[in-house]
Amino acid sequence: MKLATLRRGGRDGTLVVVSRDLRRAVRVPEIATTLQQALDAWADARPRLQDAYAELNDGKIRGAFPFDPAEVASPLPRAFQWADASAYLSHVERVRRARGAEMPANLASDPLMYQGGSDAFLGPTDPILAASEDWGIDLEAEVAVVTDDVPMGIAAREAAPHVALVALVNDVSLRNLIPGELAKGFGFFHGKPASAFSPTAVTPDELGGAWDGGRVHLPLRSFVNGAPLGSPNAGVDMAFGFPELIAHAAKTRVLAAGTIVGSGTVSNRDPSVGVSCLAERRTLEAIETGSAKTPFLKFGDRVRIEMLDAAGRSVFGAIEQTVARYDGPRQEE
Repeated sequence: MKLATLRRGGRDGTLVVVSRDLRRAVRVPEIATTLQQALDAWADARPRLQDAYAELNDGKIRGAFPFDPAEVASPLPRAFQWADASAYLSHVERVRRARGAEMPANLASDPLMYQGGSDAFLGPTDPILAASEDWGIDLEAEVAVVTDDVPMGIAAREAAPHVALVALVNDVSLRNLIPGELAKGFGFFHGKPASAFSPTAVTPDELGGAWDGGRVHLPLRSFVNGAPLGSPNAGVDMAFGFPELIAHAAKTRVLAAGTIVGSGTVSNRDPSVGVSCLAERRTLEAIETGSAKTPFLKFGDRVRIEMLDAAGRSVFGAIEQTVARYDGPRQEE
């Protein structure tokens, strides 16, 4: 099934079930008013939501209305935890090469992961705000999963059933701020502003054979100003599947229902499929020609991130954002 969150209804919005073709939606207050409320009681809520989804697709449910991605927030407008990994080693190698950083010795056996800001995610059509183009504004197209309650110390072989939902992410990066932050030895902060999520989050069964229990075997398509950036397959070259990433995140803590775990920027070793971020393209350009030619994002630039199924249908809906200048908080009159 496909779930989304309308902007109206408070900070956590209003949960809606969305039809498979992304054309219709319906509120389900008798089941849950927010997605977090549904996740808190997922064992009970999921089958009831699934029934509503079936009725919506069959045209048998009352109260359905046209689904408009511009009217939705992130499926979880805020989350208790956002843990983003870097599971595609070709991306790690290329981006670290670009900033002259060494590769960790245990990269292939121990996942990279950081804890990002989760108090205010962006909706799929919200602008990417930055105060300066000099910050090196970049997109990062990713896949993420949302968990139910995960016990501390869970083994990877037991973690797959804890994947409740799958979504797409634009994990925005400010490339020119990151090196200085990492040099302090304390991780990202300013370099990782708010991330944006796809219009819907879907249950794994909605992916059919493209979901193997830990990876999504479909191309992730990214565009900048309408021009293709890349379409690497999210199931290829992913060194750690989501069960491994969940187990890594839960090594020393429980993961509360609604925890989001990201894959990191989707990347394939085959350069012909393109890339999912500008930093990686710039690195490939530098390797090939001796210098990076593609600029980072400028004010007014447009970003689109989407995943199509084998029949060419949008699975999650598209993230469509425009980069805009942030002029500071509005002053009250």
